[in-house]
Amino acid sequence: MVDPTEVAKQVLSIMGKSSEEDIKLLAKAYSMAYYAHENFYRDSGEPFIAHPVEVCKILAQMNVDIQTLVAALLHDAVEDSEGRVKIEDVEKEFGNQIARIVDGVTKVSKLNAPVDASDSKLKLETIQKMLFAMAEDIRVIFVKLADRLHNMRTIEFVKDEQKKMYKAKETLEIYAPIAHKMGIYSIKWELEDLSFKILNRNEYNRIKVLVAEKKKEREQRIKDYTETLQKALYENEIEARVEGRFKHYYGIWQKLKEKGKNFNEIYDLFGIRAIVNDVPTCYNVLGIVHSIWKPLPGRIKDYIAAPKSNGYRSLHTTVITGYGEPLEIQIRDKEMHAEAEYGLIAHWIYKDGINVKTMQKWVNQLLEWRRELTKDLSGLEEFKKELQMDEVFVFTPKGEVKHLPVGATPIDFAYSIHTDIGHKFAGAKVNGKLVPINYQLRNGDLVEIVVGKTAKPSLDWLKYAKSPRTKAKIRKYFREQLQTELIDRGIDVLRRISKQLSKSIEEIMESNVIKKYLQSQGISQEEFYSRIAEGTITYGELINLLNPLIDKSRVKPEEKKQKPSSPSSVVEVSGLKNIEIHIAKCCGPVPGDEIIGVIGKRGLTIHSVTCPNVRRVESDRIFEARWNGDSQGKYETTLKITIRDKADIGQIVQLLENKGVTVLKVLFASTKRTCSTVLLSLIVNNLKQLDEAKRSLEAVDNIVSVERGAST
Repeated sequence: MVDPTEVAKQVLSIMGKSSEEDIKLLAKAYSMAYYAHENFYRDSGEPFIAHPVEVCKILAQMNVDIQTLVAALLHDAVEDSEGRVKIEDVEKEFGNQIARIVDGVTKVSKLNAPVDASDSKLKLETIQKMLFAMAEDIRVIFVKLADRLHNMRTIEFVKDEQKKMYKAKETLEIYAPIAHKMGIYSIKWELEDLSFKILNRNEYNRIKVLVAEKKKEREQRIKDYTETLQKALYENEIEARVEGRFKHYYGIWQKLKEKGKNFNEIYDLFGIRAIVNDVPTCYNVLGIVHSIWKPLPGRIKDYIAAPKSNGYRSLHTTVITGYGEPLEIQIRDKEMHAEAEYGLIAHWIYKDGINVKTMQKWVNQLLEWRRELTKDLSGLEEFKKELQMDEVFVFTPKGEVKHLPVGATPIDFAYSIHTDIGHKFAGAKVNGKLVPINYQLRNGDLVEIVVGKTAKPSLDWLKYAKSPRTKAKIRKYFREQLQTELIDRGIDVLRRISKQLSKSIEEIMESNVIKKYLQSQGISQEEFYSRIAEGTITYGELINLLNPLIDKSRVKPEEKKQKPSSPSSVVEVSGLKNIEIHIAKCCGPVPGDEIIGVIGKRGLTIHSVTCPNVRRVESDRIFEARWNGDSQGKYETTLKITIRDKADIGQIVQLLENKGVTVLKVLFASTKRTCSTVLLSLIVNNLKQLDEAKRSLEAVDNIVSVERGAST
């Protein structure tokens, strides 16, 4: 066992602390964790204790309190120790507070979040339990997010592909959105990219290739921009740190998908950030920025005056640079920056602990999500959307700030005030002027709702509502008031489609397609009809659902066959398709060698993992690669042979030809007094054939050594 005191010192050194009391407490926790996990190993082959230590270090980077660090070391001690450690042991040795955090993490870990579950009711119950466990102590969330982050960093070692996909989906759909809501962006972005890599490796690698192609050019642009702003701030005697930032892969992919754009049309792949000492300086810097570059109208956002609902504060502005491209610049003070990176955790850094008011706000938010799952939201998908939405802020006539999803309309605002106000919605004024119901609210709008005594919800409102909460409240109203009418409307829609299919409604509802759908959603036929009527299931979605009944004549397109000797057909580059592949001449890898791919101007070049030419290649240009099962062919490689002067080159060539190896070229690389170095360019089938040839050569008396060599 590693010395517990040394482990404790390593963790605390990350925070720049060295309290003897804290060292003793952490060392004691490490000893208990080591006992709990002794002789247990992770999929990577390393001792299990390495995991809680890494989780502890992740949290130490965020300057959390000592109780959270202790809980991090012990977070798996109860669940993954085969009964060696019980929660009562943790409470006895470390007190109620730490035991409560460990117990909360244990409860959450036991819950398999409902990804792709067929039982809709189970989905909701599981999420409720998860949120409730987190609400007992806010630090449960911090430990669980750090735990998931380390597990995702090492997920490539998991051999069970189904488990790997499940964990990645759970991370992307549940944990990354929770990190977003908590404002912990440093964890959110990494979780998204790690999940994206597992779930859609083709797209991940496509984005990676696109980013790598012009990386040096973008890095030079960022260098120019940061130096320009840093110089201007220095001349104005403003102390600041100016840094560049790149958009992460998942964010780029989402933008490409949602906006329907090409990669070359995305201009905000990078930005810069100025971090200053106080709030007044933030506004001074904004003026200096606009004196250097021209601001884009409508792209200045003041999240200092009106913070986002998760507490995010910063000034944002988008300018046009001398290169003629838009550039987003964020301006914030040091406290805001810590909060932007670590969210609620940052309160420990600047406020020496979360105050009761802040803690209660987040606990109440979690409990509110939990209640809504039971009452209004129509399922897990709505919950996910609610977690992930970007926001606008608007004001009530009394100056109260309301945070709504981007694209929200007056009907969303009305229901955010109160359900009864929403039900009685008759119109809206924005900044003193009447606006239509489909008006999209903007940051800073002052909104006033006009109510009518006889007004009541309309199904058309669902077309204009953006917030899942608003839609849920409208649907609930109609379910309660007009359930029979909704069912009849839904049946009418389905009847029109059934005529196109030349089938009766009964045949459609008895089809396996519909039965499986109802089971997966956990709904009855009546609920199915209602969802069709209210638009929860759109006409297009319904057509897609019934597609197997419409078209039975789909034929799989015939795949193009590639020549067996083509590198593209014998090498698989992890998740990457439709790219030109070459075999490197410098190391000449052959089937049987461990290989990697390096992206370049010519496409992807396959090297041996031991090739010295790839040691200094940037990691974002490197891709995992392997030989596939159809790697029969001819491969060029090189052997470097050291021979005594008397050795007969003709004999060597003949020996290789007898082994089925073709010698393409012979080159004397160097000649010394007693020995010569010869490079042979060869054609072989695989590593086995090459190794047999090497052994035959090594048996020749006048040959001193044989090794894989550089290209001839």
